[in-house]
Amino acid sequence: MDPARLTRLDEVTWRIEPTGAMRVPVILYADEALLRDMDDKVAEQASNVATLPGIVGASYVMPDAHWGYGFPIGGVAAFDPEQGGVVSAGGVGFDISCGVRTMTTGIPRAAVERVKDALADSLARTIPAGVGSEGAITLDPAAMDAMLCGGARWAVEQGWGEPADLERIEEGGRAEEARPEFVSGRAKERQRREMGTLGSGNHYLEIQAVEEVFDPATARAFGLVPGEVVVTIHCGSRGLGHQIGSEFLKEMAVAAAAAGLALPDRELACAPIASEVGRRYLGAMRAATNCALANREILGHYARRVLRHFFPQAEIRLLFDVSHNTCKVETHQVKGRPRTLFVHRKGATRAFGPGHPALPAALRAVGQPVLIGGSMGTGSYVLVGAPESEARSFASACHGAGRALSRHAATRRWSGRQVVDERAACWCAAPRCAASPRRRRAPTRTWARWCGRRSAPASRAASRGSLPSSASRAEAADEAMRPGGSPHRDPRLAAAPGAPPALPPRSVARPPAAQEH
Repeated sequence: MDPARLTRLDEVTWRIEPTGAMRVPVILYADEALLRDMDDKVAEQASNVATLPGIVGASYVMPDAHWGYGFPIGGVAAFDPEQGGVVSAGGVGFDISCGVRTMTTGIPRAAVERVKDALADSLARTIPAGVGSEGAITLDPAAMDAMLCGGARWAVEQGWGEPADLERIEEGGRAEEARPEFVSGRAKERQRREMGTLGSGNHYLEIQAVEEVFDPATARAFGLVPGEVVVTIHCGSRGLGHQIGSEFLKEMAVAAAAAGLALPDRELACAPIASEVGRRYLGAMRAATNCALANREILGHYARRVLRHFFPQAEIRLLFDVSHNTCKVETHQVKGRPRTLFVHRKGATRAFGPGHPALPAALRAVGQPVLIGGSMGTGSYVLVGAPESEARSFASACHGAGRALSRHAATRRWSGRQVVDERAACWCAAPRCAASPRRRRAPTRTWARWCGRRSAPASRAASRGSLPSSASRAEAADEAMRPGGSPHRDPRLAAAPGAPPALPPRSVARPPAAQEH
């Protein structure tokens, strides 16, 4: 993207003035180097979003934005239902409520170094990954609806999680007003055996170590200690969320025409919030949000189970779990008065500042943890919501793992074997990833990344600081290494000495209240 086309407001803020049908400006947050790396399509899509009815403030673009479906990935837009505001499936994304959770462990890095190969194998056998991967949990129709209503709370009730986790998950682990009856039978069938699985794409479970701290007081509040291990999980609502997005995009294309909405791009399909289609989508989307929250809670439970086999005394605590493909009903101050808005965040993370009532008591004085995942071999960061974030972007931040190439372009450029070999060489020759002058070295590193098949140890980082730009070799590796079947059945992943057995299948055939634990 050419910065000359934009108005520069400060070192990291850029503006596109409203023209034509645009109702509000576009505001982009990025330094000049990141901005130049963005595709021109990002500005075009963000400008198209600015034409939608009921949009408030601006169409915002986060630093890791890239071309998406309708909305740019890394886009934020808030709509007022009292001003004819709309809801858009393209503004949420196909992987509804895809998000990141990070758990602290108190385990020293050196202790994990001694068992890293066995630990990676155990995680690989326990947690299925890859396209169409299925897990040990099977849901019947009643249990499916209970999960779609209950979210992470349902998972905890079933014994797949810990009650203390719930206050560290946005919305307390459950999206209100979920409507399973608005989720199609096809979407439910796709999810029937996908709970507790990672999926494909750039989803992963990583074992990381805190490498650098930029704000000691906040790090203490978050339980992040240099040299200690954390577990980070990036996953969403799997096949169910994708099916809901696909189905409602078709319905919204018809609804937009019926409502007389002139859209600059058919991919911006949307429906008035108060319309029948809008209400049904919101109910189904919230059900998919609960699916994602439950899935990450189950994955966290599995990771705890494996880690506690190797480290029985470890205190594995959830730092936070936050989604980055959502539409949330929130109250924000706009021109000095509170307004109830439907905030779309597509590839963007909610980032509430200190004192926000939605934060758990233990974090309220500090602010919300903002979890920024990197791509394979690059840094991840833990940030914190700032007091000014609400006024600047409706309390939103980037989500990481941005893409510099399309999936197809990446797979043409790199093979999975090539990427794995490069990561292994980086591990052997340079334990710390090289950082370009405009990147800050981050505080965690990963020994094993599980995202479709077992990979070689990868350098990786996570802490509080500026966002590294994220070229997507990870996308290339994930696409190229996808197995034909569930990777936890790969016969080459033989049990390591002393490793725990894989989880046995479990069928949930009754609602939570009647389920035996």
